[in-house]
Amino acid sequence: MTTATLEQWRLLAAVVDHGGFAQAAEQLQKSQSTVSHGVKQLQQALGLPLLTLAGRKAVLTPAGETLLRRARYLLDEAAALQHLADTLAQGWAARVSLSVDAIFPQEALFEALAAFGRESPDTRVEVQESVLSGGTEALLQRQAELVITGRVPPGFLGEPLLRLGFIAVAHPAHPLHQIGRALRLEDLRAHQQVVIRDSGVRLRADSGWLGAERRLTVSHPATSIQALCRGLGFAWVPREKIRAELDSGQLKALPLVEGATRWAELYLVLAEREATGPAAQRLAELLREAAARCRAQADGGAN
Repeated sequence: MTTATLEQWRLLAAVVDHGGFAQAAEQLQKSQSTVSHGVKQLQQALGLPLLTLAGRKAVLTPAGETLLRRARYLLDEAAALQHLADTLAQGWAARVSLSVDAIFPQEALFEALAAFGRESPDTRVEVQESVLSGGTEALLQRQAELVITGRVPPGFLGEPLLRLGFIAVAHPAHPLHQIGRALRLEDLRAHQQVVIRDSGVRLRADSGWLGAERRLTVSHPATSIQALCRGLGFAWVPREKIRAELDSGQLKALPLVEGATRWAELYLVLAEREATGPAAQRLAELLREAAARCRAQADGGAN
């Protein structure tokens, strides 16, 4: 008993899609007799008529419609499997791991990931968000191939990626905004500072820039912004993260005499620079491009 093959199903799909044997043969760059013979063998193997003539056009029988619908799924899966095999044969990894500091703009991150997904749909990307020393530990413990961090440990090369401005803010009704004069850092020490917990374990440091004793410690920037909007303290927050809150009046910049804006540099680090595969290299390139566009937008907004 003969068995139907994927190639025979591919020939049948081409006949249906292109409107006939001659057209299918032209598209597949095969002879018409080859296409006709393949479809004939398929029908013999199944013991079912799959095509019938409607005038000069070959159309599917009801059984042919049902079976070809299922066969198309197998054809798609086979094509995806072949693409994956070709990708792996070229040294393109099936998995890329990325550790990214939570202050890195999400728009830039998602833009890079979307572009990478379009180019390499078979490569799985694992993203780990980190805070402060979390990226450093990811490097030291080889937990990620690519790391976006503000702290580059000895022995690694960090490529400057993005410089972010942090501004001191609080809710407009916060007592600091009621003082009625320019503020000094000493004025802040009596109030609660919202800080983000360091995601690292060995090198943890989550006291914030001021080092205030009164602190509300949270684990993610989004939570800190919500706390600030509810009047639970003050904090230095990346301007990129709170544009909407500033525009809506939920948050207001503190009128500090000095230190109103702090700057943080983010670096892109390849954990194994010499051994980084093409997939990780490409994702790194897309992250650089997305960060460059982010810088350009920030510069344009400042002008």
